[in-house]
Amino acid sequence: MSAPVVLVTGALSGIGRATAEAFAREGAKVVISGRNAETGEAVAAELRNLGGEAHFIRADVRHEEDLRALVDGTVARFGRLDIAVNNAGTEGQFGPITDQTPESYAAMFDTNVLGVLLSMKHELRVLQAQGSGSIINISSVLGQAAFANAALYTASKHAVEGLTKAAALEGAPFGVRVNAVAPGPIDTPMLDRFTGDEAGKAGLASTIPMSRTGAPDEIAQAVVFLGSDKASFITGHVVNVDGGKRAAL
Repeated sequence: MSAPVVLVTGALSGIGRATAEAFAREGAKVVISGRNAETGEAVAAELRNLGGEAHFIRADVRHEEDLRALVDGTVARFGRLDIAVNNAGTEGQFGPITDQTPESYAAMFDTNVLGVLLSMKHELRVLQAQGSGSIINISSVLGQAAFANAALYTASKHAVEGLTKAAALEGAPFGVRVNAVAPGPIDTPMLDRFTGDEAGKAGLASTIPMSRTGAPDEIAQAVVFLGSDKASFITGHVVNVDGGKRAAL
């Protein structure tokens, strides 16, 4: 297969950026998206320096018109779409259920769930017509377990895993695979916001069987594998990349 065409949402920082970099190092043609055009263009330039072709398209995953334009723009630029990584997400506001509101629910689910649903809607439109392709959704260890004061995030990631499995069943007859990667605590800006400081991060790391947080590239490598032909008989699966955290919950 020639250099695959890869689309990564939420690719301007953290796991999304590491994933785009990993594919670029493999020589892929990479389209990245996010909401900040200046940062997006800068990241795309860095990806080109890694050896791959790269292009930025601004998109907000909460809006279907953006996602339609993102997928169609990818195909217009490179002629096809082979791998889509739906990474865009938010941790929202943590707190007890008694403090949650319809507004906090919408803020979480519009990005984490509706964004994944609409991304797959338009990705599958292209991939099923091609008769090939791979989608990888980014879930979380909280897609299979729960933490107190994280009910909305937990529910949103459970929903992502349900969507992944249903989409895998729909895509399979067309030669399209759909999987998810569930990271544990990964050293990203999101984790910094969650833990608050280095002491909080160290405390969280102490609960992980491998006694450390993960690196974004460790998630990226799992995504690259799932997108490749080496995972050709894997679909509807959630791969935990969490240092053993899920086993301890």
